[in-house]
Amino acid sequence: MTEQFIIDFSLDAIKTTLLLSAPMLGFGLVTGLLVSIFQAVTSIQELTLTFIPKILAVFFALFLFFPWLMQLMLSFTARILGNFPAYIG
Repeated sequence: MTEQFIIDFSLDAIKTTLLLSAPMLGFGLVTGLLVSIFQAVTSIQELTLTFIPKILAVFFALFLFFPWLMQLMLSFTARILGNFPAYIG
């Protein structure tokens, strides 16, 4: 294993992790922003009001992007297992 191999492997793992988490984080961010604007406009300062919409948004994003996320995870896993002999030698 060379330094370049480890760097490429690490970058690929980080890129995959970011791509897997981006849809849920984005939907949660947008929902949190909308709820915050709603709370500021209506002067409702209930702390628990923010959690349920964010949870629902994250589940919606997971449901919406699930096929793409599974394809991404399967391709990453296939690349790792396909190159396994190169990792040993």
